[in-house]
Parts: sequence; structure tokens; C-alpha cells
Amino acid sequence: MNKFLDNWYKYHTLVFKFILLILTIFFIVYLFPKSGKFKYNFDKGNPWQHENLYAPFDFAILKTSEEILEEEKQVKLTSTLYFNKISLIKVSATNKYKDEFDIRFNFIEEEKAKELLFTKGLSLLEKIYEKGIINKTLTYSITKPCIVSNDDSSSSVKTNLDSFIALNKLKEFIVENLQEIENEIYINYLMSLFYDIIEPDTFLNEELTNKAELEELNNISQIRGGVVKNTLIISRGEIVKSEKLQILKSLELEYESQVWTKSNFNLIVFAYSVLVALALLMLLLFLKKYRTDIFDNNTKVTFIFFNIVIMIFLTTLVVKLNSKYVYVVPLCVLPLILKAFFDARLGLFAHVITLLILGFIVPNSYEYIFLQTIAGIVTILTVSELYKRVNLFISVGQITVIYILAYFAFHVIHEGTITSLNPEVFFIFILSGLATLFVQPLIYIYEKLFGLVSDVSLLELSDTNSKLLKRLSNEAPGTFHHSLNVANLAEACANEIMANATLVKVGAYYHDIGKMDNPTYFTENQVSGVNPHNELSPRESAKIITNHIIKGVEIAKKYNLPDRVIDFIRTHHGT
Repeated sequence: MNKFLDNWYKYHTLVFKFILLILTIFFIVYLFPKSGKFKYNFDKGNPWQHENLYAPFDFAILKTSEEILEEEKQVKLTSTLYFNKISLIKVSATNKYKDEFDIRFNFIEEEKAKELLFTKGLSLLEKIYEKGIINKTLTYSITKPCIVSNDDSSSSVKTNLDSFIALNKLKEFIVENLQEIENEIYINYLMSLFYDIIEPDTFLNEELTNKAELEELNNISQIRGGVVKNTLIISRGEIVKSEKLQILKSLELEYESQVWTKSNFNLIVFAYSVLVALALLMLLLFLKKYRTDIFDNNTKVTFIFFNIVIMIFLTTLVVKLNSKYVYVVPLCVLPLILKAFFDARLGLFAHVITLLILGFIVPNSYEYIFLQTIAGIVTILTVSELYKRVNLFISVGQITVIYILAYFAFHVIHEGTITSLNPEVFFIFILSGLATLFVQPLIYIYEKLFGLVSDVSLLELSDTNSKLLKRLSNEAPGTFHHSLNVANLAEACANEIMANATLVKVGAYYHDIGKMDNPTYFTENQVSGVNPHNELSPRESAKIITNHIIKGVEIAKKYNLPDRVIDFIRTHHGT
């Protein structure tokens, strides 16, 4: 049992890393799209770099999104409008006309003229309701087909939209049909009467119209032909043009849907797991060889893996929702955070490993990896002092410009023109840049969650007016002055060997805070010339002096100093 516990204590950090690696691989592969990966890469306007490609099976050629949009547009132009016509409204208007006519035109003394006017008006009323009055102005084409259902019969009438009279066109129609009447007074009275009694009798059945249009839209075919097995699709060196591009895209989609089946599901998952494992193992080997202190610290390794998984998760989520917004994910946050807590080389290495894994998820993987790699390099090279806010804003601006320039270049290569540039993509890059600014609060959150310390926190700790350093200055002024001198020397040395000068400087500030417990027992604080060690035994003197290490750690923990700073207190007299 003791031997087992000894072995466990000896290898527990490696066991933890192994479990962390397995869990990370499992989670990442779970996020992967459930489809195979087409083995050929191709771009519009570029030569086909592979061998002659023959159709491996029969497959359908899918229509382009532009073709489908055009067909949908045609359906919306030609789909039928359905109307309901209420006959009682016509009957009511006719009765009102008969009742009101004698009252309105009682000033006409000649009976024959009055009867002729009555007949003319009644005939016009019949004509108006025969055409039908719709209750609102419709913005459809006047040739749009319509079907009118009458409530007094089971039959329906097919017509066009221009056969109806809209309320706003009623006056024009009445005037046109009353031109035979020469008396202006008669026309005005008839107009007034018609406006009082006429009501719309034809109403658009929006539910039935929308349902019919939706049914026609759903019936639009997604395919426009097919390719028979063993047919030559494209030859080596042939330029990938629009028609060939669509055939290749159709083959890619069909291939991916056929590859991932129940029979080989486990095999493909295993293959993905192997590739992800290789990528993450490269990261662990890098840490083992070049960053031993980080590799030995499980918290730091967990922190690195956690950030990689978060970026992969966010990217996968965006791709599943709408892949055209994939660049909204601020992937440059990853190298920024790792640089803030560790160093630039580790930040860039982890960034590249993350991109290699994301290549299985994102569309146009080569373009995506190129853009994000360049952006990551710019991030590492430009942000030298993250605690200076202006540096972060400048870096974000440079990252955004790099994205836009690279997208512009790729678009010209693919399309051969700049006229079809999509301004929305530029807006997405700007959003990604703005999201990168979130790195500042994120660093603060990570410091609290993982107990790490960044240059931002070190800058705050280097303030000599902080509560703890102020106390050191008051209670042990000699030690405070000694710490400042040590800090200046240590910072200069760190700069020479390319170490973290800010961390070394802060560590030097706090390394002797334990002397505040008995300041007069240390020579730099003995301003009166009296040495209290003269009255103590050598053993007691040595104990007081060495205890300043223990006291310093206690004070540091009381003031919540980071562990990286406490290590300076703990080890500044050696191990």
C-alpha cells in the first residue's frame, strides 16, 4: 500500500495530465461536425491540383444559392392571391342607393331625366361591384393571378389583380364612367352618394395566400441535374469555373453525407481523436521541453487547455448557427491571454495548434487558418505591454486591418473582381476586433479563478504607495530602501537575460516584508546604533533572522499577494 501511494505521489501530475488530455480530446471531438471530410481542396478560379477526378458514385448537382433565390423570387411574383367576396355588401349598397337617390335628387323636376340618371347610377354601381372593391392597396404586380371565392356560390373565378378596384382608385373609375353626364351638379351628387354607400366587398385571404406561396416555395427543387458514376468531373490543371465549382461542391456534400454512416461512425470518431490527440500532444511536448515550470504546474496546463477548448467551442457554436459569422469569434484573445500570463512563444504555439484543430470545423479551412495565423502573429508582435490600454487599442486596429486586407486578397483571387465585395464581412471583422478588447476583464477573471498573475496585476503591485509597501516604508524604512535598490538591480539583470523584468521587480519589492515583524533586529533599520542581537544567544539571533521568511509568507497571504510573488519571499535565501 505504501509503495502504491509513493508511486501515486511520484506520478500523480502525469496521471492528471493524461486524464486532462483524454477529457479535452473527447469534448473537442464531440463538438466536431458529424460528417466526413472531403479529401480534395479547391477554389474558384484556381487550377485543379489533383489527379483527374471521376465520379465515385451517382450524385445530384445542387443548385447554387443564387439560383434558388431567383426561383423563390419568381414564385413570389407569380404565386396566386386568394380573395373572398361578400355578396351581401353589394345588396346593402344597392338598397341604400335606391333609398337615398330620391332624397338626394328631389330637386330634379323632370321625371324622365331623373329616371335616366337613376338607371345610369345603378348600372355604374353594378359595374363597380362586378369588378370588386378591395379593402386596401396591394403592392403586387397588376398581372399577378388571383382567385376570387364568392360566398353565394361554391365556384371560384380566376382573374388578375388589375381587374379589381382599389379604394384609392374608386374616384378615378367613377369619373371615367360618368363622362356621358353633362350636368356637373349631377356628377357631384352621384359622387357624394357613391362615397357614402360604397364599401369594399373583396378581401385578401392572407392565410390561404401565404399557405399557397409557402407550398410553392417548398416545392422548389434543390437539384438541377445529376452526374453518373465514373463520369469525368474535372481534369488535372483544369481551371475550376462556376459550373465545375458547383459540381465539386455537390460531390463534396454528397461524399460527406455518405462517408459518415452508422457502420463506420466509431472508426471516424477514432480517426478524429487521433488527429486531435497528436495536436494536443505537440503542445504538451513543447511545454515539457521548453516550458518545464509550466508543464510541472497542473493548474497552468489546465488553464491553457481550458482556453483552447473555449475558443473551439465558441467557433463550433457560431459555425452551427451561421458559418458566415465565423470570424466574429475573437480568436486573437487566445495568444493575448497566454502572452499576458506566460510568454509570446507559448501564446503563438497554442494559437497555431488551435487553428489546426479548427481546420476540421470551419468552412474554407485554408483561408481561415491563413487569416487567423497572420492575425495571431500580428497580435503577438504588436502587444508588448498589455497593461497600457493604448497598446491594446492599436493592436486591435492592426488586427482588423490585417483581416480586411487578407479577405480582400482572397476575394480577388476567388472572384477575379472587387465589384462583389460584401461590406457585411468588413463589419464582422470590426466586431471581432472590438470583441478582442474583452481580453482585459477576462484576464482579471482568470487571475481570480486560476490564481495566476499577469503584467496588469504586477503593475498594480509595483505601486510603492500600495497599502503593504506603505506599511513597510513606515515600519521598516531601511528594509524598504534596501528592497528598492534590490528591485532596481534585479530589473536590470532581468532585462539583460530577457526575463520577466516586471515580475522580478515586484518580487524584489516584497521579498523582505517579513522583517516588519522585528525591524530593529536587521541592521538596515538600526538607526540608533544599538544592536539588540548583543543581548541574545547566537541560536536566538539566527532564529529571529531566518523567521523573516516565514513571517513574510504569512503577511503576503494576509494581503492576498499572488503565489508567483510569494515564491520570491519563500526562496530568496535559497531552497
